Amino acid sequence: MAEHEASRATHAHPVAAPVPEAWIKTELARHAQRPYPMDFIEALFTDFSEIHGDRAFGDDAAMNCGMAYFHGEPVLVVGNLKGRTLKERVARKFGSPDPEGYRKALRAMKIAEKFGRPIFTFIDLAGANPGIGAEERGQGEAIARNLLEMSRLQVPTIATITGEGGSGGALALAVADRVLMLENAIYSVISPEGCASIMWKDASKKQQAADALKYTATDVQRLGCVDDVLPEPEGGTQNDPAAAMALVDERLQYHLANLRSLPIEQLLEQRYQKFRNIAQFYTTA
Repeated sequence: MAEHEASRATHAHPVAAPVPEAWIKTELARHAQRPYPMDFIEALFTDFSEIHGDRAFGDDAAMNCGMAYFHGEPVLVVGNLKGRTLKERVARKFGSPDPEGYRKALRAMKIAEKFGRPIFTFIDLAGANPGIGAEERGQGEAIARNLLEMSRLQVPTIATITGEGGSGGALALAVADRVLMLENAIYSVISPEGCASIMWKDASKKQQAADALKYTATDVQRLGCVDDVLPEPEGGTQNDPAAAMALVDERLQYHLANLRSLPIEQLLEQRYQKFRNIAQFYTTA
């Protein structure tokens, strides 16, 4: 009997490793029914008036921006568009903007600055479009230009990462006075699949990469890359969008009021110091 039990133990299947929490949050951030940036804009702002084109090449379907009202105050809102149907997703390159999208966003931001309107950006993208056409039209320059110009905009700026915050494509909309992040969102320099492909030459090790990248809201806040982590309804924003919108609305009001109370010189200095000191860490022997 003992020998039989020992034999069964020897041939037992190995216990599967637990799924890392970072990967669970990644799947929630990518959930097909999770509200997209435009859903937040439509729920939280009124009288949205879209601004089209970058005045240089074209109008990017993956980027949406326009003037609106936030609790009666005129503001600018910017968000990328993913699309729900396959046709929409293809037209919008699955939410990955081209250079003209970033240039359109920057053009709108400069208009908002001219008229003293606060700027809100909403981000849910895996990264900027890496296609040949995008690179030919200066994708890297467009992103770099946004980083430079957003760092010195003389109006309050608030960025909210609602799902995926991927690489420079997300950062080009997130150089803001306050960077907010939903608790099941992710904010990373690279996707876990891309990281696994580079580090281990095996994209199937994406769960291991997700755990190593430390890109969950808690990890990113610990590094100082985001200023506030917003709670979500049980199981994710997609389970109760209305409750999630109400939570985001309350925090946006809070942060805008704080930023409005600061002189513009102090606002710019705080923004500068924040990004100069992001992600500092120390180790001891």
